Order: sequence, then structure tokens, then C-alpha cells
Amino acid sequence: MNVKTTVNWNSVLAGFAKQRGKLKDAQELFDKIPQPDVVSYNIMLSCILLNSDDVVAAFDFFQRLPIKDTASWNTMISGFVQKKNMAKARDLFLAMPEKNSVSWSAMISGYIECGQLDKAVELFKVAPVKSVVAWTAMISGYMKFGYVENSWAEDGLKLLRMMIGLGIRPNASSLSSVLLGCSHLSSLQLGKQVHQLVFKSPLCKDTTALTPLISMYCKCGDLEDACKLFLEIQRKDVVTWNAMISGYAQHGKGEKALRLFDKMKDEGMKPDSITFVALLLACNHAGLVDLGIQYFDSMVNDYGIAAKPDHYTCMVDLLGRAGKLVEAVDLIKKMPFKPQPAIFGTLLSACRVHKRLDLAEFAAMNLFNLNPANAAGCYVQLANIYAAMKKWDDVARIRLSMKENNVVKMPGYSWIEVGTVVHEFRSGDRVHPELVSIHEKLKELEKRMKLAGYVPDLEFALHAVGEEVKEQLLLFHSEKLAIAFGLIKVPLGTPIRVFKNLRVCGDCHRATKYISAIEKREIIVRDTTRFHHFKDGTCSCGDYW
Repeated sequence: MNVKTTVNWNSVLAGFAKQRGKLKDAQELFDKIPQPDVVSYNIMLSCILLNSDDVVAAFDFFQRLPIKDTASWNTMISGFVQKKNMAKARDLFLAMPEKNSVSWSAMISGYIECGQLDKAVELFKVAPVKSVVAWTAMISGYMKFGYVENSWAEDGLKLLRMMIGLGIRPNASSLSSVLLGCSHLSSLQLGKQVHQLVFKSPLCKDTTALTPLISMYCKCGDLEDACKLFLEIQRKDVVTWNAMISGYAQHGKGEKALRLFDKMKDEGMKPDSITFVALLLACNHAGLVDLGIQYFDSMVNDYGIAAKPDHYTCMVDLLGRAGKLVEAVDLIKKMPFKPQPAIFGTLLSACRVHKRLDLAEFAAMNLFNLNPANAAGCYVQLANIYAAMKKWDDVARIRLSMKENNVVKMPGYSWIEVGTVVHEFRSGDRVHPELVSIHEKLKELEKRMKLAGYVPDLEFALHAVGEEVKEQLLLFHSEKLAIAFGLIKVPLGTPIRVFKNLRVCGDCHRATKYISAIEKREIIVRDTTRFHHFKDGTCSCGDYW
């Protein structure tokens, strides 16, 4: 090899440094360099980091470097950050003689990734130079850790406004971070504010910036504005099409989702793996079992797309909802890879709906074996199935097992956005400041519903108590509390949008149909499964969910 200069050596060395498994070759080449410079050392450091499970060897090499520049320090700091060793990264950062924007951004991003938002904020405030990467990391952090009880999501939006005000152009990643947070919080008002910021910026025609807005509108329950935006986007990519098809599917608009897929093909856009997840979801919510099977087969045979765990989960859900539980189990057994917990969780949910105790116990056993550390949902589902079948001894056994294994049930809660404030409710809530008026509204609704023919479904009061107590427990389920609050606070003509962290119970679903007719209001409820649009006493799901 006729290599004459260090620059030439470095060029060849850099080729090895980009590939895993080439550390030995890189080391041999590095040892041949007559006069390695700081770039040579930095490339070798990157190569060691790429090929090491820990950073001990890389740090040892770093400490022995005869010369170091800012890139050397940044590379080593990033190595510690990638391994989530923020204590070592911070020590190195503090010892660094001269920091640049890359150094600050690496530390801020690292703290965000490790869930240490307070330390990221502290560092961001004192950073003399803030790159777009640092701004994006902070915005992402606020949105990632924002939830119903705090105001971090709002702080993330404030940071985005500040960024724009300082003349720093946000990229699509910055906006996506905020919109993901809005979707997570179901904060439509925050999302609309971001839309306004995008509309007034050069990103107003950027497909990668506009597509997350479609997803946000869909996930926040505003399908109408999602459709409008989709039609306005001139250059749609596959991600844009997928976002809208998924939105229709989540809202139970199966036929619209399938028609949009046909239009997508007509316009020459090739579907991908995510497209078929959306299509299977659309068939699932519409009860189109045979068509769903056809799409699954077409994906593999016509488009050459290998089925992934998400596709199989959708198929198990499709078959399970339709009561084809034996077929669902057969499909699981034929999967070309080991089933993930989500597969058996989906099967267990279907077993509860169709009261198949034998298969429920089969699904639960597999869930316990696959994911014992996160078995709370499995315990609860199984206990609910036993309770629905009035097997109270088995319910007691499951609850005792939960206690012995320190398994804590995830509490069910619902939330609603009024103005720019998100209000959270838990079943039997006793802390909301307007609880008295909420209870009065619910009791008034209960009387009117019963006059209209409503009978509480006591099967969903999963406690061995008297009927009167069961009715009281059902009346104060979290979604009913949120709906009552919405009826009090949300102006007439505006849909009431409620979000729930668990599957809506059958009694609440039935009651909400009555409430929508009695109050002449549109009520939209999103649970873990889908959106339910209640209007004039009916639900968009057609009682199939």
C-alpha cells in the first residue's frame, strides 16, 4: 500500500472505524502510521468505542493520548453518554479545557436520555452556546417527561417559541418532539399552537414537519382537521399516507382507511410495513376479518414485506375480537419467531370479552413466563375474567398472589382538556376542586338515563359487594367523572374529548351512549384500543371493540 502522508493513512483508517468487527484491522493499520496526528488518535478512539461493550478500553486509550483536541474530549464524553454513565461524562466535561456546542449538546442529550431532566435544564441554562441539537434535546425532554399533573409540556412549547424568537430555525425534529408530547398528553390546544408556529415558519411546506401534525390531530381526537391538513400537503410521502390511514383506523373509519390505501396505490406510492399495520388495524376495528387476512397474505406474497410482531399482534387481535380464539392461538403457534408479550396480552383481552377461561389461563401463563417483571396487567385481566364469571375464590387467589409478589395494579384514570388546562380523574376521585358539582351532574344523569332505559351492568363492578354499592362504584368511574366535568365546562357545539389510560369498560360505554342522546352532545373517548365517537345514542364502533 503506497500511503505517503498521515492524511492518507487517516482516510483508510476512517473506513475501518465505521464498521463493527474491524477493531483488529484498525489497530494494525494505526500501528503502521509513522507520525499519527490528533485526527488519527480520534479515529482510533471512535473505533474502540464502536467495538466495545464498555468504555474502559476507550477511556484507557484516551488517557494515554499524547495530544488531545476538542474532538477527542467530545468523542470520549459521547462514549460515556451512550453507555448512560453520566457521572463519568460529567467528570470529563468539567475537566475539559475548552468546550464547544457539541460538548454542551452531548451532556444535555445524555441527561435527557437518562431521565435527569432537572440536570439537563441546569446545564442548558448556563450553556454559552446552544446549538439546534441542544434546543431540540431540551424540547424533547420537556415533552417526553410532560404528563397530566405537571406543566413540562407547556414549558417545551415555550422553549420552542423562545428558540424561534431568537432567530434559531427549528428543524422537523424539534417540532416532532413537541407534537409527540402533545399527542401523549392529548393536548389539542398545545398542538394547534404548534401548528400556528409551523404555518408562520419556512417549514410550512415541509412534508416532514407537517406529517407529525396529522398524527397529532388524529391522536388528539380531531380527525376533521387531520383530514384538512392531509389534503393541503402537496408532496405526500409514505409516512404522510400512513399517518392518515392510521388515523382513520384508530377512529373506526375502516372503509375510509381502505379507500385511502387504494388511492395511495393509484398515485404510485408503494406501501411499507407500517402501512399494513394501519390496514390490519382498520380491518380489526371494522370487524373485516376475511379482508384483514387477505391484506396480511398480500403483504407477504405481493409486496415481499416480511410479517413482524406488530402484524401478528394485529392479526391475533383481529381474530380474537371476532371470537375466533382457536384460530388466533393457531396463528401464534405458527409464528416464525418467539411471541412477544404483546401477543399474549392481546389474546388475554379477547378471552375476557368472550369469556374463554381456558385460553385466558393459557395466555396468562405465557405472559408470566415472558415478562414476570411487568405482570401487573396480566394479573388484573385474569382477576377481571374470574370476577366476571363470579369465581370470587379465584379472584382472591390472584389478588393474594399480587400481594405476595409485590405487584401493583396500574390505576385507571381519565383526563380532559378544558381551555389549556388538563384535568385528570381517577375512579372514586375525592380531590378535584369541583367534585361536588361533578357528582351532582352524574346523579342527575343517572336518573335521566334510567328513565330512558339504562340499566347499570354490574358485571363491570368487579367486587364482591351488594348491588347498591356496585352501582355507586360504576357511577364514579373515571371516564364518567371526566364526561360530567366536560358537560359542565365545555361550550355547547364543541365535542367533549375524554382520554383514558385503560380500555373503557362496557358499562361506561353503554352509559356514554345514553348521555350523548340525553345531553345532545358529541362525546369522543379514546382508550388504549381506539377512539369511540358517541352521538345521538350510538357509538362509531358499533359496539365492536
